Amino acid sequence: MSDEELIEKIIRTNDSNLFSQLYDRYVGVVYNKCLGFSKSKEEAQDLTHDIFLKLFIKLRTFKGKSKFSTWLYSFTYNHCVNYVQRDSEKKKPKVPIDDYLEKFSSEEVSEESLLSLKSEKLAKALEIIDPNDKVILLLKYQDELSIKEIQEVLGIGESAVKMRIKRAKEKVFITYNSMQ
Repeated sequence: MSDEELIEKIIRTNDSNLFSQLYDRYVGVVYNKCLGFSKSKEEAQDLTHDIFLKLFIKLRTFKGKSKFSTWLYSFTYNHCVNYVQRDSEKKKPKVPIDDYLEKFSSEEVSEESLLSLKSEKLAKALEIIDPNDKVILLLKYQDELSIKEIQEVLGIGESAVKMRIKRAKEKVFITYNSMQ
């Protein structure tokens, strides 16, 4: 049974056993996305659990305009970003990133320079930058989504995706270089 057929049946019958089939199909993917936003496996499990609880309630809002997996991907990222934003202000050091961006040449941050950063320090820089910037970088470089796929997940235009990626790369590069 396809995702769409299964969802239609779940909505019609409100059958939790059918929902468990959908859960089994996607729990691994959702957990891996949550792991990228969390500090521990337990926190990722809690986020995954919260997402599926919320999904059972919100499943009726799926309109079928995109594949269910794309919609779920977006649903997961939005939930994780909201979770991270709740306490991200407490974690941020007082690095005036926006002041640097005005002086910073976008040509200095190539994909090669971004990918050559040390992983531990890069992970810390990703924790510091705005969660929306982190999301777009994870979509592009960790999940290897195309610009078109990122457009679908975030619901924004192609030029907006490209500009957000550019700015996010600049911010992570500046944050990385300002760290001790």
